[in-house]
Amino acid sequence: MKKLLFLLALYIYSFSDSHIFVYHRFGDPKHPSTNTSLEQLKTQFEYFKNNNYKIVPLEDILKKVRKKEDIPSNWVALTIDDSFKSFYKNGLPLFKEYNYPFSIFVYVEAVQRNYKDFTTWAQLKEINKYGTIGLHSYSHAHLLKISKDELIKDTKKALALFEKNLGFKPTIYVYPYGEYTQDIENTIKSFGFKAVLNQSSGSVNKHSDVFDINRIALVGNTNIKHKLRYNTLDVQWIQPNIYPKNGILTKVIAKVNPKIKKLKLYVTGHGWKDIKVKNGLVNETLNIKLKRKRSRVILGTTVFNISTKLLIKH
Repeated sequence: MKKLLFLLALYIYSFSDSHIFVYHRFGDPKHPSTNTSLEQLKTQFEYFKNNNYKIVPLEDILKKVRKKEDIPSNWVALTIDDSFKSFYKNGLPLFKEYNYPFSIFVYVEAVQRNYKDFTTWAQLKEINKYGTIGLHSYSHAHLLKISKDELIKDTKKALALFEKNLGFKPTIYVYPYGEYTQDIENTIKSFGFKAVLNQSSGSVNKHSDVFDINRIALVGNTNIKHKLRYNTLDVQWIQPNIYPKNGILTKVIAKVNPKIKKLKLYVTGHGWKDIKVKNGLVNETLNIKLKRKRSRVILGTTVFNISTKLLIKH
């Protein structure tokens, strides 16, 4: 009976959800915090293949989002940030073996200056034969720590070098470190990108914002079955919107489906708690000190059917 109620809750409160994953390094154990071993990558690919998941080009999911169309729940898109050389040397052969499409996002300064761990422009041209390439900024700066003028300058420089060396203009942008504010989003959108991706755990469905697309990180010995359980809860966040100046999270206010009577609330460093919902309104007083400069506030009917608000101190 409990299992039936759980499945019914997912049906009522969530939508048909696809998943976008993000990788960084491949077969590079010197950097364990961003590395995926080839054994782990193959295990994940085998799981996709044996469990009826369809690996699709990122743009196929984004087109569905733009048209507000249902996205098949077995669709998965794979992305790679930073354009590390280990993808070209170690990861790409496995992607080719499984014939899996991908999108890679370029840290332009590292490529332009021939940083040791990063691909060359020539290697990116080769990579482009098998996947698509987007932009991950010029300097890979913490965007919350630079001015709007510096962000504009960084993006213009990145676009110019990208187009000069690859021969086309990127249409998708990925935030360095996944960090952004509404002002940063508006600035990036002004350059004409068709989509912008973050790095927040969650799924993608027809109600997603094409300029705030969720991606789930796959690093190390992660449980892919666990990651694929994430679905998106429809939440209208009212408070908080920004990291509080005094570091104290006073309240969480949000609107949800009026049929929901209770939710789970998570704050980084404080764990989960059960809260009540009245007439579709979350109005929870907390008065807790945020423990990290990068904190997530999550609402969910379960720990997998969620909506996330990212708060970053700057």
